[in-house]
Amino acid sequence: MSLPAISVVGATATGKSELAIGLARALGGEIINADAMQFYRGMDIGTAKLAPHERGGVPHHLIDILDVREEATVQAFQAAARAHIADIRERGGVPILVGGSGLYVRAATDDIAFPGTDSALRARLEAIAATGGAAPMHAQLSELDPAAAAKIAPADARRIVRALEVIALTGEEFSATLPAYRSAVPAVQLGLALERPALHGRIAGRVRRMWGAGWVDEVRGLRRLGLEEGRTAPRAIGYAQILAHLDGRLSPEEAQELTTVRTRQFAKRQETWFRRDPRIRWLPADDPGLLPAALAAIRAAAGE
Repeated sequence: MSLPAISVVGATATGKSELAIGLARALGGEIINADAMQFYRGMDIGTAKLAPHERGGVPHHLIDILDVREEATVQAFQAAARAHIADIRERGGVPILVGGSGLYVRAATDDIAFPGTDSALRARLEAIAATGGAAPMHAQLSELDPAAAAKIAPADARRIVRALEVIALTGEEFSATLPAYRSAVPAVQLGLALERPALHGRIAGRVRRMWGAGWVDEVRGLRRLGLEEGRTAPRAIGYAQILAHLDGRLSPEEAQELTTVRTRQFAKRQETWFRRDPRIRWLPADDPGLLPAALAAIRAAAGE
């Protein structure tokens, strides 16, 4: 039976990487990273990036491809991911996308075209956000595209700026750039789910382990490499809080607690994003028989 591409999605700390490795070893697959923060070299501890010896001998693609000063873009990822999918299929393997960056996962397999960017326009909008705050810009977005504004938090300056940029460049609503769920690359999508208390416990434990593993030293080293010069990397959860700690604006305890809170909030947004997609087959992340259940779901879907 010829298997389609496989996507393993869900909130942070649900065990996506571990399941993906198990699937790859069982199916002759190769993993394509769809976590935007794992693109960055040196951002290892705080992104829960598996070290090479932890990858089970499975080839991993699109990890450690950017310097922290470079910007991650979904357009570039879409082209690279689809090239890897085609290459893996040509070699007789099964492409397995894994990550919690919902738009990136959709970009790899869905029929979505992304508008370009205008660096001068983007810079002007970012300057407005920096001086006047995100709230007035969100109000402007509400007038221009109520549907987009309803899905973007009033404090999320980055997404607000992008929405206004797309509207200015295309003359169309930003919400129109995300069409209905329609696949361009055949794929089976598996989602990992956990009850909220269990997920929160995992997140808190993971943050503590990351701090104990030297996360602060990792950020200190990345700062010397220009971390704060980037558009994307310094905004990553935990990295932003540790930078504030290094600047004396947060105590270690405050930075760690805020990282935990922000991660929980991010996990909730991830769940909301993925739950909208009716194509995802959900599995309990804490099921002792998760791998056999996932393999059965894949084979059932491939036989439909």
